[in-house]
Amino acid sequence: MDILREIGQEWLTEDWPKDGSEKEQQEAFFDQVRALNDAYPGGLKAYVNNARRLLQDSKDGRNPFESCTPEMPTAGETLDFGKESFLRREAVGAEEVKKAGFVLVAGGLGERLGYNGIKLQLPVETTTNICYLQFYVEYLNALGGSDRIIPLAIMTSGDTHDKTVALLEAHNYFGRARDSITLMRQGKVPSLCDNSGRFVKESKYSLETKPHGHGDVHQLMHSTGVAKRWASSGVEWVVFIQDTNALVFNSTQGALGLAKEKGLDVNSIAIARKPGEAIGAIARLVQPAPKHPVTVCVEYNQLDPLLRSTINKEGDVADPKTGFSPFPGNINTLIFRLQPYLMILEETQGLMPEFVNPKYADADKNVFKKPTRLECMMQDYPKLVSDPTGSLVGFTAFSRDFVFSPVKNSKAEALAKLSAGLDANSPGSGEAEFYEMNAQRLRLCGVSVADEKQDTVFGDIPVKFGARVVLHPTFAPTQAALASKVDGNVSISSRSTLVVEGANIKIDDLTLDGALVIKIGSAASLHIKKLSVHNRGWQMVAAPDGSDEAVRIRGFVFEKLDTRVIEFSEGSHVIDES
Repeated sequence: MDILREIGQEWLTEDWPKDGSEKEQQEAFFDQVRALNDAYPGGLKAYVNNARRLLQDSKDGRNPFESCTPEMPTAGETLDFGKESFLRREAVGAEEVKKAGFVLVAGGLGERLGYNGIKLQLPVETTTNICYLQFYVEYLNALGGSDRIIPLAIMTSGDTHDKTVALLEAHNYFGRARDSITLMRQGKVPSLCDNSGRFVKESKYSLETKPHGHGDVHQLMHSTGVAKRWASSGVEWVVFIQDTNALVFNSTQGALGLAKEKGLDVNSIAIARKPGEAIGAIARLVQPAPKHPVTVCVEYNQLDPLLRSTINKEGDVADPKTGFSPFPGNINTLIFRLQPYLMILEETQGLMPEFVNPKYADADKNVFKKPTRLECMMQDYPKLVSDPTGSLVGFTAFSRDFVFSPVKNSKAEALAKLSAGLDANSPGSGEAEFYEMNAQRLRLCGVSVADEKQDTVFGDIPVKFGARVVLHPTFAPTQAALASKVDGNVSISSRSTLVVEGANIKIDDLTLDGALVIKIGSAASLHIKKLSVHNRGWQMVAAPDGSDEAVRIRGFVFEKLDTRVIEFSEGSHVIDES
């Protein structure tokens, strides 16, 4: 009760009986209050004080970017995937990644997609049906090789935690030691019903709470001790990734190499951004003295008014020379140097700059349409970094075709995006883009992959599918590794399906017009000197009635008519069908 009195919330108990009845329910209420107080840095007193300050700023219409002028960041570079500048940084990053720990932000369910499970359980693609979590774990295994087990921390939520544990348990942690994967469960914060920061009762003996935002990942890295443990074990970098972007590992090594070369403490992975696209823009904000400029992510809904009030009256529009925004688009794949990060976590307890977004029901901005809460975002960490020269916070930009294909939109949302000239970001489009990315990687190695595309419409969403190419992380975790394993005369038709899994595989001469699956165990090797495969292959057909949710949200399945399978668990093997 003392906590409530201190923050002016004692009214929450006014309707309780005074005769000592319902004591058990009252104790449960106080347990919730104590838990909320312990979870927030500085306790509920700090939460309410922050809320009152931010709610007043919102009521007054204060602009968080007042007096700021956006400029292009000074510490950044675009890497052309597969070219010399990329390969050079990738080679450095391939060593640096062995000194990294990865953090997977995975607090969301797939309900928005029409899927009731956790998004990490969705298949990346349906030729092998590997799920996102398994794909991420096996990619980290491949990057670490025999030298290093790259640690993984996963931020879960109340909605996803138990299901994430169940997925890991069901698959024996995908062959990993259990202590190499840490789960960090995100809590919630009290809802607010007015500008005075009054809490909201969900029922007589419970408070309504809401998520605080994915910026809590930094608070959890501090409170769970993960950041400190990693530092003591020799980790030098922390890499943050999102739950359904399977293309991300094409960027992380190159970006780590660039961060090492330029001495960056913060490196945001970016893409060319389409004006109006719902991703933030990385900008250097110049502020009046004595404040120093800061390189931060400006959210897409704040970018247009900022540009209109400063450097461009037309707002968020394309550069006529490129067709894209002049500011790189942030994809929330972030790389931090661990020691400076650890120092800031100690100073702040991991609490990121917060914001509040109340929806007002009256002109005086005193009444909310519905309760609100404080929120924070993971990409706001650079706001805490002192970087007066602009040399510590930077970005690495890539072509989105190689590094960014999130799966996040429902059918209705995907169709709306397509009609606006934006990417669908649906399960089907994500699968097609995954295949095409692998085909592009092969083309950069001199492989002839036919680029004809089949126009398909499944689940009402139009998607273009070409050759279905799946290169498992064990086969080629980097572009340099792929180039070393594929030589000579290799051609793949547009109707083909190719799946390659295994580290010890060399392909010299291959002609594929159909379906070929190669799976080589860790104790085996395979050298394909010459092979020609022609069969009926696999066809995409509409998903039958009664399909499970993961299939239904895509709208298609593969009808496997013919498949050439090459599989060895041990021994050295050579195929030469000259």
